[in-house]
Amino acid sequence: MRRIQTERILAGLLSCVGALATVTPFTVSLCPTQMIQLADQAQLPATQEYAGLGGSLGIDLSTLKSLQQQWTSNFSWTNEQAALNKYHHYTTVIEGITVHFIHQKSTRADAIPLILNHGWPGSFAELIPLITPLTTAAKTSTGKTVSFNVVVPSLPGFAFSSAPPANWTLDDTARIFNTLMTQVLGYKTYATHGTDWGSNVAYSMYDNFNTSVRAAHLLGVPFLPLSPDEFASYNITLDADEQFQEDLVLAFQASGSGYTVEQSTKPNTIGLALYDNPLGQLAWIGEKYIEWSDPRAGTPPSVLTHEHILLEVSLYFMTKSFVSSVFTYSQNTAAFKTSYSKARTDAPMLFSSFKYNFGFWTKEVISWVGNLVLYNYHDFGGHFPALDNPPALISDLREIGNYWTS
Repeated sequence: MRRIQTERILAGLLSCVGALATVTPFTVSLCPTQMIQLADQAQLPATQEYAGLGGSLGIDLSTLKSLQQQWTSNFSWTNEQAALNKYHHYTTVIEGITVHFIHQKSTRADAIPLILNHGWPGSFAELIPLITPLTTAAKTSTGKTVSFNVVVPSLPGFAFSSAPPANWTLDDTARIFNTLMTQVLGYKTYATHGTDWGSNVAYSMYDNFNTSVRAAHLLGVPFLPLSPDEFASYNITLDADEQFQEDLVLAFQASGSGYTVEQSTKPNTIGLALYDNPLGQLAWIGEKYIEWSDPRAGTPPSVLTHEHILLEVSLYFMTKSFVSSVFTYSQNTAAFKTSYSKARTDAPMLFSSFKYNFGFWTKEVISWVGNLVLYNYHDFGGHFPALDNPPALISDLREIGNYWTS
């Protein structure tokens, strides 16, 4: 009997080891030749059809021409790829989906496991500026030493992660990313962060996996921002900075959300139209980076340059993930709720608000949806804080250490 029990225990241990052994080292290795040739051959109008528009009705012609020229003449994919490969990349298969991720560990034994979730039109590359600072030991605002074991996955259907099934939701992504952290990488507890769609994923992890997720830092929540009338009905008075952010929300809803309608209702049309069109993807994606970032992009502390925009579009085009990425919208039309509710957890939640982000929730509103312990506003930064203002975001993420109890 003991022998049988021992064999069963060993079999169980071997199955666990087998599951962990499915993690495969990965190297970014893409060939840009066709992409650059197509981008170079693409013809743009000699002059703007209607002068004086700037970027008010879409990407400016002169801006797109400048990006095209840089891409075809002064952009080194070899250098960009080498920079990406400085980090430890892996793939694993969870629920039939190949999941690509970076796993960069701190040298400290007490490092906090932290998963960083990107959105659209970003990728894992958007979060690269956070990795080295977060894996390096530093002090929190209270003087506590903190560092992180950082995991940066590619969302299903983005970059090197395979496309998910047709009815896949962000909650499904949260589930397999929890599996990645707990069963594949072996972390009993961890913290989660998210931006754009990644905020929905991170919040779902925070809400649904409350024994393993013991802290969350968010840049957005899966609840629609309040309207001016709703703020009034809740007796919430906005200060000048908050009113500025609310005005951005209203402007975005009025004239900046056309891409959402297209990708939510006809993703195949835009996806196939731009599938083999690198300059088209550059116009579609580049506009978002330019419009959604802080107007001071490219000046310190911002590291969001045209070079990074070209890197992001190159990843979309060469991994042939543009179609599957935009399908995320049609698969998640109910991702933002109109009724606010509290997450089913007592884990601490931290939130960062950046001035030029078109998603805006006040401190009081954020307190409705989780155990809010820290809310920070930054007057420099937009929708891409990891690029717009990495020092501020890194500092806020380190504050997790003040509340971490594992």
